[in-house]
Amino acid sequence: MAKVLLINPVVREEDVPRHIPYGIALLAAIAIKDGHQVQIYDANAHRKGFDILEQVYLADEWDVIGIGGLTTTYGYIKRAIALARKVVPDILLVAGGGFITSMPLDIMRWNPGISLGVIGEAFETFPEILDKIDRNDRDFSKTLGVVYRKADGESSLNKVRPLIADIDTLPWPAWELFPMDIYFANSSNLFSEEGFTATRRIDLNGSYGCNLVCRYCWHLGTTGDMTIESDSSGSNDVVFSHGRSIRWHSPEYIVTMAKHLYDTYAIDFISFIDENLMTMDKWSGGTWLTEISEGWIAAGLQPTCRRDNVPHDETCRGVHWNGTSHARMHRPEVLSKMYEAGCASLVYGLESFDAGILKKLGKGVTRQDNIDSIGVCLSSGIRPIPNIIIGFPEESFSTVRHTIEAMIELGITAKPHFATPYPGSEWFYTYMESILSQYDGDLEKYILDLGDATKITAVITHRFAHMELLGLQEIVYQKNLRALDASERHWADAGTYMQPLAMPRDSFNFRAKKLKAPVNGQLNKERGKPRV
Repeated sequence: MAKVLLINPVVREEDVPRHIPYGIALLAAIAIKDGHQVQIYDANAHRKGFDILEQVYLADEWDVIGIGGLTTTYGYIKRAIALARKVVPDILLVAGGGFITSMPLDIMRWNPGISLGVIGEAFETFPEILDKIDRNDRDFSKTLGVVYRKADGESSLNKVRPLIADIDTLPWPAWELFPMDIYFANSSNLFSEEGFTATRRIDLNGSYGCNLVCRYCWHLGTTGDMTIESDSSGSNDVVFSHGRSIRWHSPEYIVTMAKHLYDTYAIDFISFIDENLMTMDKWSGGTWLTEISEGWIAAGLQPTCRRDNVPHDETCRGVHWNGTSHARMHRPEVLSKMYEAGCASLVYGLESFDAGILKKLGKGVTRQDNIDSIGVCLSSGIRPIPNIIIGFPEESFSTVRHTIEAMIELGITAKPHFATPYPGSEWFYTYMESILSQYDGDLEKYILDLGDATKITAVITHRFAHMELLGLQEIVYQKNLRALDASERHWADAGTYMQPLAMPRDSFNFRAKKLKAPVNGQLNKERGKPRV
């Protein structure tokens, strides 16, 4: 059987390690179930530098080294790949995850050290790769769901691997392979009192996908949204659409896993990392979250503060939890049952309170939906955590003002994220030309620069440059309408404020590097001139 080394790259270097990598932990469990020997080096948890990583590479005679993550981890992954090729030059190095799925041909070209890339869902592809390694077969030309290196060094992309229909067949993640003490030490979060006092928090993923078509979001082949098509040169490339194949674990699977974690690791908090619990609840027939909540209580996981209807404190026992929600799909009766079971907070992707921006986002909500959602959630006892974004293509002083006014009305304080065109999102392809113009025509520079959306990278708004957006972020955070009004007057006096420009047409199917952004999607280098 194969000796497998899996590398978890550093995530958010500016923050402490908070989340055990769910996907890598699942792949490890699958490989172990098939009889392979698996070790994990969690660079994100240990933060020891590349000299230690080199020692890990040389610690055994590995048959395969696997590394993967989101695009935001690309900087670390690129260095780790180059180091592996230097110290173990003949190793089969397999890359996977969002960073390569979103742009496989580019990533393979930029990183000649990658032997093979897993595109989209890896649950069946990775075991097939390990089986071929066991048989000393390195011909991946017929393997579904991979991009492989041909004899001449060029890469070729195979057809999509079908998704697993029943995700309850997946084993539980191999948590025991990770330094859980490090992650438990960083359990506390500021979303709620229960979250702040958590000392043994862990993540759980109950579903895959979301039925919304938000322009800024990506799914990367795990929701039926990806196909492989030939381009004009005859080479296969990824094409993303708004296709959906939504899947969810049964309430029994989720509650049994949570009970195992409670009994084995004495956890006190679970963060559901699903894209959107409420959209999944509606998609599955409207009973999913109710059944999870009822099962939570029946399994003895209900926090004692909720059971006894007393304030939460350090004597509370049981498992609190949080997750994500939607401003239009939540229902009071479901929220109440979730609260009873221990739900402490829900992140609401409100994004904006401007009607025009919301109409174009693809979330299916209105300004009033956003406003109403806060009160509905609060009335259940669950804390709503608002996510706000600025820098949308249509952003203006007026749209920012609408958001600040609503935040003042609702008593919300939030430092907004920046609208960021991540690879795999519709915005990435629509504004490709503009992105390239901001990074000297070098797309890899942009990918290396990406972090979470609290960092400003490529700007896609038609009016504001980086400097203005940084200032607007602070103005929104302070809810400072006086400063916003003064800034708008300054722009008007300088003759730089412009009327809205025509937006590009929405594209239902979008392909990397196949669509050119309209001219008005670019940023003019000369301040004060119309960006047309």
